[in-house]
Amino acid sequence: MQLEFENIMPSNLLPYDGTVNYHPNAFSLEEVNHYFSCLSNEIQWQQDVVTLFGKTYITERKVAWYAEKSFVYRYSGQSKVALAFSKTLIDVKSRVEKLTGSHYDACLLNFYHHGSEGMGWHSDNEKSILSYSSIASVSLGAERKFNFKHKINGEKLSLLLESGSVLDMSKQTQEYWLHALPKSKKIHGARINLTFRKMADSCEISPV
Repeated sequence: MQLEFENIMPSNLLPYDGTVNYHPNAFSLEEVNHYFSCLSNEIQWQQDVVTLFGKTYITERKVAWYAEKSFVYRYSGQSKVALAFSKTLIDVKSRVEKLTGSHYDACLLNFYHHGSEGMGWHSDNEKSILSYSSIASVSLGAERKFNFKHKINGEKLSLLLESGSVLDMSKQTQEYWLHALPKSKKIHGARINLTFRKMADSCEISPV
C-alpha cells in the first residue's frame, strides 16, 4: 500500500515507528532565490564518490559537508571531513532550528542539477549521527517527489518536497524507514538540498 500526501499535511506523516513533520512554506520565494544563489557560489561542491559492492562510482550529483567542528562523516565506503559553517549556512540553520525546536551542528548538502539525478533507498542511520535526533531537510529549487518505505512490512508513502520547505525526520524514523529521491526525466530545474543533523562527539577529528 502506498499513500500520497497532498496540500494539507498531518502533524506526523508516518503512521507508526517514527515522526516526520513537513513544513511547506518555511522560506519565502525571495529567500529561496537568495539562498540558492549564495549556496551555489559559496559552497565547495564536489562530485560524490560512492563505493557499492566493491565498485566505485562518481556521481553527477555534487555534495558538500559542513559543520561546527571537524566532524568526519562516513558513508558508502567514503569519509568526509567537515568544512567550517559559512554565514549563509548559519543563517539557514538558525531558521530551521526555530522551526523544529532542535539543535544541529552539521549539514550535508546535495546539488541535483536536474531530475535525472536522484538518490536510492537508504537511511541516515550512521553511528556518527546522534541516535533518534532530528534530521531536517531543506529544499531549494525544483520540486521533487520524496518516498518512504518501511524496512519490515514494505509500506510506502510519498510526498512532494516544495521549494522553500523543511522536512523534519526524528525519533525512530531512521531505524524503521528508508527514504529515497526518485529520478524523473520530466524535471529540468536544479535543486539544492541541505540536511541538518546532530552528530555524536566521537566522530570529531582529534587535534594532532
